[in-house]
Amino acid sequence: MSCDQDNALHVLNGFRDRLRQLIRVEPVLDLLSFLEPDQKERIKAKLRADGNINAVSVLIDEIVKSHNGNKGWTRELIDALETVGCKNAANYVKNNPPDPSEEAENDSCVRLIDLMRLTLFNMKTRDVCVHCCSLGLLTQEDQENIMTATENQGNIGGARLLLTRLVKNETGWFSKFLQALEDTEHHDLARQLRGEPGNEDEVMSVETYESSTVEESEQVCMAAPTETNMNDSTPSLTLSADNSLLSEDLNSSVDSSGLEASTVSIAENEEVDMYKEGVEEEKEDLTEDVDQSARQRDIVLRDYQMEVARPALEGKNIIICLPTGSGKTRVAVYITKEHLERKRRMGEPGKVAVLVNKVPLVEQHYKAEFGRFLQHQYSVERVSGASQLKISFPQIVEKNDIIICTAQILENSFAKAKNGDEDGINLSQFSLMVIDECHHTKKGGVYNHIMIRYLKQKHRNQQLVKQQKSPVPIPQILGLTASPGVGEAKTQQKAEEHILQICANLDAFTIKTRTLEEAKQPYKKIVIAEERKKDPFGDVIKKIMDEIHTHAELKPLCEPGTQNYEQWVVQKEQNAAKEENQKVRVCAEHLRQYNEALHQSNTIRMSDAFRFLHKYHSEELKTKSSTEDEGTITITDTERFLFTLFEDRKAELQELMGKPQYENNILAELKTNILKEFTIREKARGIIFTQTRLSTLALSQWIQENPKFDEVGVKASYLIGGGDQSVVKPMTAAEQKDVLNKFREGEINLLIATTVAEEGLDIAECNFVIRYGLVTNEISMIQARGRGRAEDSSYTLVAEAGSGVAERESVNEYREKMMSKAIAKVCKMNRADYEKKIREFQIQAIVEKKVKTKKKQQKGMMKESPSKISLSCRQCSVFVCSGEEIEIIENMHHVNVTNQFSKLFIRRENTSLQERMLDYETNGVIACKTCGQPWGSMMLYKSIECPCLHIKNFVATYGSKKKTFSKWSELAIRFPAFDYTQHADLLVEDSEDEDTDTD
Repeated sequence: MSCDQDNALHVLNGFRDRLRQLIRVEPVLDLLSFLEPDQKERIKAKLRADGNINAVSVLIDEIVKSHNGNKGWTRELIDALETVGCKNAANYVKNNPPDPSEEAENDSCVRLIDLMRLTLFNMKTRDVCVHCCSLGLLTQEDQENIMTATENQGNIGGARLLLTRLVKNETGWFSKFLQALEDTEHHDLARQLRGEPGNEDEVMSVETYESSTVEESEQVCMAAPTETNMNDSTPSLTLSADNSLLSEDLNSSVDSSGLEASTVSIAENEEVDMYKEGVEEEKEDLTEDVDQSARQRDIVLRDYQMEVARPALEGKNIIICLPTGSGKTRVAVYITKEHLERKRRMGEPGKVAVLVNKVPLVEQHYKAEFGRFLQHQYSVERVSGASQLKISFPQIVEKNDIIICTAQILENSFAKAKNGDEDGINLSQFSLMVIDECHHTKKGGVYNHIMIRYLKQKHRNQQLVKQQKSPVPIPQILGLTASPGVGEAKTQQKAEEHILQICANLDAFTIKTRTLEEAKQPYKKIVIAEERKKDPFGDVIKKIMDEIHTHAELKPLCEPGTQNYEQWVVQKEQNAAKEENQKVRVCAEHLRQYNEALHQSNTIRMSDAFRFLHKYHSEELKTKSSTEDEGTITITDTERFLFTLFEDRKAELQELMGKPQYENNILAELKTNILKEFTIREKARGIIFTQTRLSTLALSQWIQENPKFDEVGVKASYLIGGGDQSVVKPMTAAEQKDVLNKFREGEINLLIATTVAEEGLDIAECNFVIRYGLVTNEISMIQARGRGRAEDSSYTLVAEAGSGVAERESVNEYREKMMSKAIAKVCKMNRADYEKKIREFQIQAIVEKKVKTKKKQQKGMMKESPSKISLSCRQCSVFVCSGEEIEIIENMHHVNVTNQFSKLFIRRENTSLQERMLDYETNGVIACKTCGQPWGSMMLYKSIECPCLHIKNFVATYGSKKKTFSKWSELAIRFPAFDYTQHADLLVEDSEDEDTDTD
C-alpha cells in the first residue's frame, strides 16, 4: 500500500535491519532515477569496500537525504525492488510486512538453507535455476547471472548465487523451492529440507574448497560435513501438516522505532555453525559461562591495566608491553568492547581483527577471552589453518564483528583484493586491529607485510587530504607484547632505535608499559653439570665419521658434534650435488646424521642417539629395495660402504649405550631437579623447554620409562609445533589442544616442549620452568620465564660446563635490562622528536618496500621460458625432465603428468603425509627408480593422479649452470597452469581404449 513521505521514511528507518538482509543494492540502483550520480557512486563504493549489507544502510541514508521535492520516490523504490526480485523487501517498504508467525517461519527457512548450504551445493544448478525462474522465484536477470556464474565458477559458484537470490523472496518461496527440487529429481535434497528421515546408508556428500593459500604449509580448508541432526545449538525446526516450517527457538527483536515486527538479522546476529566438529560443545560452554551471571560479562580492569589502556580508549594506536600473565589480552578485550560500543553510539561501522602468529592461539583467544566476554553482545568468529569452514573468509568478515585469525590468512586475503580477486578483503573494512606478540612486526614477517599496507594507505591519505579529497578509512592499531627485545643492538642507543623501529612499524602513538610489583619473578637458578670425562659411545661415532672423511677425501675444518660442523657438511652436500659428485654427496648426507647423533648423545641418552641412527639407516635401506615390476634400484659402492660401516659398529654402539656410567651428566642433573620439584611441592606443575623435536620426544620417553619419576607422581607428555620441517612427525592443532587441556586439568603435570610453548599459548599456571641446555635470545628467556606464574615458582637453567649456555643467559639478562631502559627512554622522548623519528622509519620502510616490489616486478617481467631449465636427481644425477613438461596446480604445486616421466619413478606410501585440500589429496611419495631418492608426492587432483615435484630433491641445470633450490619461488621461470580439461580428455580416451580392448 502507498505511504505519505514522513510515514515512508519512518518505515525505512524502522525496518532498516530487515531491509539490510533483503535488498540487493546493485540492480536496485540501476532503476532509481531520484538519486544523483554522486550518491550512487558513494553507495557503490561502500558496496565494493564493505559488502551489500553495509551498502544498504548507505542507500537508506541517501534516500532519507534526498526525499524532499520528489514525491514519487516511494513508488519508484517499491517498483525497483519488485522488478529485481526483492519482493519481500518491497512489502516492508509498503509497511505491509508478513505477520510475526509468517516472518518467524520464513526466518526458519532461511536458517535451514544456510545450515544445509554445503549439501545444496551438490544440486544441478542449471536445472534448478530454470525451474525456479518459471515459478517466479528468480528474475530473468537472476537466471542469466546464475548461468554465467555456473559457467565461470563451476556448479558451486552458481549454486551459491542461486541460494543468495532465493532467500530474498517474499514468504512462500520455500515450498516453491521444494517443488523445483522435486521437478528436477532432487528428491533426497527435498526430503532432507523437509526433515524427513533418509536411508541409513545415505551419506550427504560435501564439496571441499579452499579459502586461501597459506605460506609455509598453513592452509585454510573450506569444508565441513553437513549436520543432519540439529542439536541444541541450532534452532528447533519442525514441520507442520502442510510441510511449512515452524520455529519455537529463533531469536527475534522489535525494531527500534517501535514498529511491531520481528527483525531477526540472520546474517549478522545469528550464529552460524561453521566448524567441522567440536564447535557445538564449545558454544554451549560459552553460553553456560555467559548465563551463569551477568558479572562474568563485565570486564573489570586493574588500575595498571586501565592506565596502559587509556590512550587506546581515546582512539590512539599503542603498544602494550606487560609481563606474561599480567592480563594483556584481557586489556585488549576491554579495548575491543569499548571500541565497538563507541562505534555503535556514533552510528559508524565497527569491525575488529585479532591477529595471532600461531594456529592454537586462535582457538585460545576465542574461547578464553574474546568469545567468553563478548559473544553475548557481538558476533565473534575464528579462522585458522586448522579451521574447516563452510563459507569464505570475506563472508566471515562481513558477517561478524570480531574476527580472530592467523595473520597469514588476513594477508592472503589482502593480496587477493589487490590482485582484483573477488574473494579478497580490504584494510578499510576494519576499524581496529589487535596484533598479538607484536614484536614479530619486523622485516620479512607477515605482521610487517600487513602494517606496510597500513603505512602506505596512511601516507596516501595524507596526500588525499592535501588534495581536499576524502581519505580511505584505516583501522586503529593495538599491539601486545611481553618483550619487544633489542634486536641486534649492542649499545643502549641501538636498543632505543630498535624500540622506536617497532613503534614505527605499528604506527604507535606510544608504547605503554608498567613494572608490576605484584608480578613476582620466579626464583632463578643455574645448574651446571660437569663435563663428561669419558665418552666411548661418542668416540665410536667420531671414528666412523673419520673413516667417511677418508673415503670421501674430506677434511673438516671444525670439531664434529658442533653447529659449525653442521653448516660445513651441509655446504659440502650442496656443492657435491651441483658437481654430480655422488660419492661426496651421499657421504656428506650420512655425516650430517652422525653429527646429529653426537648432539643427541650429549643432551639425551646414548640409546636415543643409537635409535636415531638405526632408524635412518633402516629407512635408507628401504629406499634401495625395489618391489616387483618396478625395476632394480642400484646401490653404489659408496652406499654399500656406508651401510656396512654402520653394521660393523652397530653391536659396539649397542653395548656401550647399555652402560649408564657413560651417560652425559646434564641428564643426571635434569633428573635431580625434576625429582626435587615434585618432592618439595604439594602440587607440582612444570614445563621443560628443550631445543629440538627429537630431544622433546626422547625426554618424554625417558621420563615415562624411569620408575623414579612415577614414584613422585610425574605424569609427562610432550608438545611440539605443527610445521613439517624435521624427521619427527609434527603435532596437529587438535593434538596440541588435547595436550594443553590435559595439562590444564592436571591429567598431565609435566610438559616437555620446544619453543612453540614459549609465546602466547595459555598454558596453565606452572610452579617451575626448566630450560634444558637451551638459550636463544632475551625475548625467549622472558617468555619462558613468564610461564612460571604460580606463587613460589622457580626458573632453572640446566647446562653442561663449557657449553657456553650459562654465559649466553647472562648476556640475555643484560639485554633485558637494556630493553627496559630503552622503553623508558622512548616513553620520555619529546613528542616532536618522537614523531619525527617514527616518520623517518616509516618513510624508509615504504621506500624499501617500493624498491623491493619494483625489483620483484622486473624479475617477473624477465621470467624465462620453462625450456631454460632441466632437472636431474639430486642423488644419482639421472636426467628427470625438462621444465617444458612441468605445469602448476593452484599456483603452487609443480606437477609432471607425462607418460615419459611416469616411467622414471616408483611410489611408496607415507602414512605421515596426509593432506586434503581444495580438489586434491596427497598420501604417498614418489622416488627415483634408479637410486630411491625421494622426488616429491603423488597428488590426486580431481580424480587425476599428478606426480608433484619438490625442487629441493633435484639439481637444476639453469642456463649453463647447475644450481640447487629450496623453493620453486626462487626460480624466475613462468610455468604454465595445469590444463585439467586436456588431461581429463586423455584419461577418458585411455579408459575408452581399455574398454574396447576388453570387448
